[in-house]
Amino acid sequence: MKREIILILIALFTLSLSSCYVNKHPHGHVPPGQAKKIHGEKSAKRYAPGQQKKHHKKGKGHYKHSVYLD
Repeated sequence: MKREIILILIALFTLSLSSCYVNKHPHGHVPPGQAKKIHGEKSAKRYAPGQQKKHHKKGKGHYKHSVYLD
């Protein structure tokens, strides 16, 4: 009887461990400091999410009309 209870407890413990699932998302998101090290940069500024928006609209600055250049 005691042996059966121990076997049941071991089985329940094994089942409880097998239900644990680690959810990994390999999207390639790397912290800015790690990206800096990988690419050999001196600054992590270009890899920081808050700094990305500064260069997002590159080339869409003020357009000078030819009317005013004459």
